[in-house]
Amino acid sequence: MKKIITFEDFTKVDLRVGTIIEVNDFPEAKRPAYQLVIDFGDLGIKKSSAQITTLYAKEDLINRQIVAVVNFPKKQIAKFMSECLVMGAVDAKDVYLLNPEQQVKNGSVIS
Repeated sequence: MKKIITFEDFTKVDLRVGTIIEVNDFPEAKRPAYQLVIDFGDLGIKKSSAQITTLYAKEDLINRQIVAVVNFPKKQIAKFMSECLVMGAVDAKDVYLLNPEQQVKNGSVIS
C-alpha cells in the first residue's frame, strides 16, 4: 500500500470519463504504446500515450469509454505531448483499462 493521503489530497485529482476517438501506433515510445485521442466532452479533446498494446487492438479501442486523470501537467513522451493519464489496473505487465459499466456523458466526473 502507498502512503496514506487525506481526503483533501484525493479531491485534487480530476478523474473524468472520455471516449477514445483515434488510436495511432507510437513507434518512438521506449515500451510498446499507442497514442490515444480522447473526447472529454466540454473539457475538449486530449491526447495520451498508453502502454496497452498487449491486450487491446487499435480497432477495439475506437469509441471505447475510459477513465483518465485530466488535471496533470502535460508530459513530453518522445515527440508526443501527453495531456492526460488513462487509468488502468496493472496485473504483472498487462494493463486493463478502467471504464464505466454503462455509457455515460463524456466529461462525467468520477467521484
